[in-house]
Amino acid sequence: MGIKTVLFDLDGTIIDTNELIIESFKYTIERHLGYIIKPEDVTPYFGEPLPITLKRFSQDKWELMLDTYRQYNEFNHDKYTKIRKDVKEALELMYKNGIKMGIVTSKRRELAIRGLRIFDLEKYFKVIVALEDTEKHKPNPDPILKALELLNANKEETLMVGDSPYDILCASNAGVKSAAVKWTILPFNLLEEAKPDYVINDMLEILKII
Repeated sequence: MGIKTVLFDLDGTIIDTNELIIESFKYTIERHLGYIIKPEDVTPYFGEPLPITLKRFSQDKWELMLDTYRQYNEFNHDKYTKIRKDVKEALELMYKNGIKMGIVTSKRRELAIRGLRIFDLEKYFKVIVALEDTEKHKPNPDPILKALELLNANKEETLMVGDSPYDILCASNAGVKSAAVKWTILPFNLLEEAKPDYVINDMLEILKII
């Protein structure tokens, strides 16, 4: 049975917000906790909901830090956001071939849509499942299951594409195939340990899978 539905993580997969996320954490932690972090202090947690990551640094101040992070992130969002290589070409080809596509992200809906609109990508996606749409988040299967429900899609015909172990585990827990992207900022062995069904070096390689 072929792939008829492709779900994508957003940050680090469709759009490149790695620098934005790192700078947002650096600013927030220095302001509230008084020290400067290195990228490797936060990149292992890319893909999980922001409150969970902030609680790793402070159980007492995480709510204040959340407000600061979001203010900095939103103010600098467009400046630091880039598009991944080959994304638009691949999405256009899948769209023309009748592939149903959706976004499954731990990002808030408002910023997810903003990131897509910068590069005129919103038109390709029938659904966006964001942080607000499920009570439980990746690696719990609920975000993907929600997307499947909204798309009226079958698990057996669905592929999830992501740059984090949380994406791959979410797919596995939901019973759908997964593809790990080689351009992840994370050490790739972390994704390999999650056992993706496929590994892709660029977005156009999805066309070989479907």
